[in-house]
Amino acid sequence: MGIETMSQTGKRIIIAGGGTGGHIFPAIAIANAIKEQSPDMQILFVGAKGKMEMEKIPQAGYDIKGLDIAGFDRSSLIKNISLPFKILKSFGQVKTIFKSFMPNAVIGVGGYSSFPVLKYAQRLGIPTFIHESNSFAGKSNMLIGKNATRVFVATEGMERFFPAEKIMVTGNPVRKSIVSSTISKAEALAYFGLDTTCKTILAVGGSLGARSINEVMAKHVHELESLHLQLIWQTGKTTAAIYVERGKSYKNVWVSDFITDMDKAFAAADVVISRSGAMSVAELCVTKKPVVFVPYPLAAEDHQTVNAKYLVDKNAALMVKDEDAQSKLFGTITMLATNVPMQEKLIQNISRYAVTNADEIIAKEVLQSIQ
Repeated sequence: MGIETMSQTGKRIIIAGGGTGGHIFPAIAIANAIKEQSPDMQILFVGAKGKMEMEKIPQAGYDIKGLDIAGFDRSSLIKNISLPFKILKSFGQVKTIFKSFMPNAVIGVGGYSSFPVLKYAQRLGIPTFIHESNSFAGKSNMLIGKNATRVFVATEGMERFFPAEKIMVTGNPVRKSIVSSTISKAEALAYFGLDTTCKTILAVGGSLGARSINEVMAKHVHELESLHLQLIWQTGKTTAAIYVERGKSYKNVWVSDFITDMDKAFAAADVVISRSGAMSVAELCVTKKPVVFVPYPLAAEDHQTVNAKYLVDKNAALMVKDEDAQSKLFGTITMLATNVPMQEKLIQNISRYAVTNADEIIAKEVLQSIQ
């Protein structure tokens, strides 16, 4: 269905943002919840050209329009010379999208493509909603949040970033496939071709991968069998071929650049190594998994360390700093894999922070604003 046809009848919502799975999957969860509560609602996504949302959103059954926009490059200042021109161009593209689609509300889920969309909506007086998944808010969200209709946040204590009267604590939307999974551990292990008598480590570094985690797994993968351990290893897309080649010759290792059925991976896992992006944290709380977090050290405002520390301080997770991964990560994860009392304690504590209906709460609040 084209945008021109869609704009003629019914209420319409734009969902903007992306860049990583941590923004895209909650956006899809919110969209699905909106469609469940209001089946006639028309939804259009807006993302950044060349980013993974341009592939993942259509796979989920939604239309998406791409903007020619990029974020600030912290690694090379010279690469930012064209940034002002891209931002100006993206505002022109947003204007065209709005003229055609005429949204009644706009939801921003993070990622640099959300900024021009929500900013333009606010200029027009269209209700705008932000979902801030991290416990340390991004700069663009803080700027937009001042004039937002409502700011949905994952945790308490976000008044330092947003006006208190606009904040609504909802938690983070987790994919329904994970929340509603009924797959047994035995079925999940069979799916990955692994042994039901071995303890299973799940190592994930996000959709792009985590170099420190991958290097440790590659270095120690040959030791797993003697420890009666097996591995489900998502390498991420960056330099995936090296790590896939390293792991594929071991019968106790399943390795790929991406895990499509994460519900099966969580069901199979006894312990998990993970980055601590907001959505990874939310999914691990819901699936009640003992986890060793390795926060990505270059995340904006070091928000992944903040996310991990929130649970570590409550004895609900373990953490190894990225800089210490080479010396400490393998020892920490193998210790946890063989320490059942510690696993049980972590499971008990992390389960207290599980939120399974954030998408429904957000959908209801947005829909009420445009009735």
